[in-house]
Amino acid sequence: MRSTTPFFAILIYKLFYSRTYPSSTYVSLLPLISGVILATYGDNYFTQLGFAITLIGTILASAKTIVANRLMTGTIKLPALELLQRMSPLAALQSFAYAWATGELSNFCTFLEAERVERGGSFLWPVVAALLGNGVIAFLLNVSSFQANRLAGALTMTVCGNVKQCLTILLGIVLFGVKVGLLNGMGIVLAVLGAAWYSIVELRMKGKTEYGGIS
Repeated sequence: MRSTTPFFAILIYKLFYSRTYPSSTYVSLLPLISGVILATYGDNYFTQLGFAITLIGTILASAKTIVANRLMTGTIKLPALELLQRMSPLAALQSFAYAWATGELSNFCTFLEAERVERGGSFLWPVVAALLGNGVIAFLLNVSSFQANRLAGALTMTVCGNVKQCLTILLGIVLFGVKVGLLNGMGIVLAVLGAAWYSIVELRMKGKTEYGGIS
C-alpha cells in the first residue's frame, strides 16, 4: 500500500492544483511501484478495517508531502527550520495525547521505575542519552527531509520513499540475515531500475525547462 504514494501524489496534484506530468513520468513509475509490491510480497493478510486505515494513511502521507512542499515553495516560502519550528510543538502535543490514550505513558513510567530500582536509585543516564540521541536524529532527519522536499519536489520524495523500502530490505539481508525469495529480489531490482528511469526523466525535464524548451 505504501508503494502507491506516488500515484496518490499525482492524483492530488491533478485534482487540487490541475498539474499534469509527461507520459514518460507516469510510465517510469510503473516499474517502481510494481517492484516494491514484488519486493514486499509474502504472507500478507488484512482485515477490512486494517485495509481502510492503511489506505487513509497512504493518502495522508502523500498529502503531507505535498502540503510541506507548498508551504516551502508557494506564496509563504517558509524555510525548513521555520516550518519545523511551527510544526514540532503541535506534533509533540499530538504524540503525547496518543501516548496517554493508548497507555504508552504509563508503561514508560513503569519502565523508568523498574530501571531505577534495578540501578539502585541512580540517575538513568543511559535512558536520557538514548532519548536525546533519538531526538537529535529525528531533528536532523526532518531538516534534511524538508530541504530535499523543497529542492526536489513532493513526487520525487514519494519515489525516494519507495526506494527506501527496498534499501530497508537490503539492510535487513546484510545486517540480520533476512531471507528473501527470487520474486522479492527481482522486485528490488525492478524498483531500483524504475527509480533510475524516473530520475533520468526528471533531469531531462528540468534541463528543458532551464533552457526554455518548455514553459
